[in-house]
Amino acid sequence: MEIILLQDIDKVGGKFELVKVKDGYARNYLIPQGLAIIANKGNLRRLEEFKRREQAKLARELHQVEELAAKLKETVLRIPAKAGVSGKIFGSVTTVQIAAALKEAFGVEIERRKIKLPEDVKMLGTYTAVLELHPDVDTSVAFEVFAE
Repeated sequence: MEIILLQDIDKVGGKFELVKVKDGYARNYLIPQGLAIIANKGNLRRLEEFKRREQAKLARELHQVEELAAKLKETVLRIPAKAGVSGKIFGSVTTVQIAAALKEAFGVEIERRKIKLPEDVKMLGTYTAVLELHPDVDTSVAFEVFAE
């Protein structure tokens, strides 16, 4: 079945993308959840309008996102973790913890899927994460993992 995605869905496709999925997946999950619509003639005509509105929205948000990116580059987030004597932490620092620290510091909610860690964070120290804030704006944020 061909559908038009209304949101980014992992391992399926991006927003407003025309994709083929199994009939049951579309009818039982994607369409009832409001994540997709059937790709018929009427909806395909509306697709251009959806894309135009999305581009206008992204253009309005671009300035705000660039300001936030500038603030993020200047700061270092502090993330507490339980650690042993050697500096190795119990578990690892995840994107969920980074998202929580961003919300606490800046009041901004960023999806954990938009945060990329170049390496596993399993030791105390300073690391850098890449944030996909906007399709045109990626920024990096430094964070320090310290012992509780």
